[in-house]
Amino acid sequence: MERIYIGMGSNLADPAEQLRSAALALARLPQTELVGVSGFYQSDSLLPGQPRYTNAVAALDSHLAPLELLDALQAIENGQGRQRLERWGPRTLDLDIVLFGDRLIDEPRLKVPHYHLQERAFVLYPLAELAPADLRLADGRTLTELLAACPFVGLERLPAA
Repeated sequence: MERIYIGMGSNLADPAEQLRSAALALARLPQTELVGVSGFYQSDSLLPGQPRYTNAVAALDSHLAPLELLDALQAIENGQGRQRLERWGPRTLDLDIVLFGDRLIDEPRLKVPHYHLQERAFVLYPLAELAPADLRLADGRTLTELLAACPFVGLERLPAA
């Protein structure tokens, strides 16, 4: 089994409920165990005019291959009403493979570590709740280094529901 971290985000149709439903769906994936889910964080959209996002990170242990997991995540997104109308548009659910064990993956459909990870406070801070303090990414960067370069600005940690 490999430890995998999934970034979860939503800004439509009761975002916190979308994330809770996604966590339940992740727990039902075959050959996979849901290890934990971070707290929920709210942040402004990267694009103006969109509702605020609610984000979290889930930790999984899984035997699934990277593209098998990607297909399963996209099926969960679609099952929760995801429509891909515009790149970076509003969404009911976005599930991204952030880290997949110690793998570097560069496939047309999947890049791991997730591109722009170092710029995404809404992923790094929830990830830090679940990952070991000394986590080293497959490309050599440490989570501590990424956090130091990406301040907790514009984020609001939501109270536990």
